[in-house]
Amino acid sequence: MKKYSVSFVFPMYNEKDNIEESVRRALKLGREVTDDFEVIIVDDASTDGSGEIADRLAEIHPEVKVIHHEVNRKLGATIRTGFSNATKELIFYTDADLPIDFDEARIAFDIIRQADIVTGYRIGERESLRRKVLSAGYNFYIRLFFGLRVRDVNFAFKLFRRKILDDITLHSEGSFIDAEFLMEAVRKGYRVREIGLHYYPRVAGKSTLSSASVILKTLKESLKYWWRRRFS
Repeated sequence: MKKYSVSFVFPMYNEKDNIEESVRRALKLGREVTDDFEVIIVDDASTDGSGEIADRLAEIHPEVKVIHHEVNRKLGATIRTGFSNATKELIFYTDADLPIDFDEARIAFDIIRQADIVTGYRIGERESLRRKVLSAGYNFYIRLFFGLRVRDVNFAFKLFRRKILDDITLHSEGSFIDAEFLMEAVRKGYRVREIGLHYYPRVAGKSTLSSASVILKTLKESLKYWWRRRFS
């Protein structure tokens, strides 16, 4: 069977305790599934030394490429930077804080043969009640107002064909980026498959994705997206 070339993309902000393990797992999986892969780390102006660790990893491993933002541009912009620098046939995107088991996610490389996008949804009971409520509310909001029928819009795992990025334009600077990507791809007729993956909350570092400011920014970006789709 054909082996696809793969770009692993990690957006990163202050992940000094996680990024080395994330890269190690990506290197291991890459060598198992393909003969041609790269690992792209986008450092969103980290202040904890993560960028220096990433640079050291790139010196050791030729597959690793590091891109540094000079100023903090938030998640959406960081993901867009990673996507725009990916050169392989498939893009494997996940967060740098180890939310998934790479061995479990390996099944996506079989599913992608009959799809254009494989997106994950959380299984297991490892989230706090607050995160569960916020996630359920956001998924309901996206389904109700935008008609996107996926179970877990913002889950940080997607494997997709890079050619999709030639056919859509992403604008989001914040966490709305996942929903925007999926909605634009579906609008263009690309096929989406979903897989359940066990979710592992971070054990090191601090997440800001459920903060009030992030939630407000996501809602604002969703309204901007609605306006563009309605009037452009």
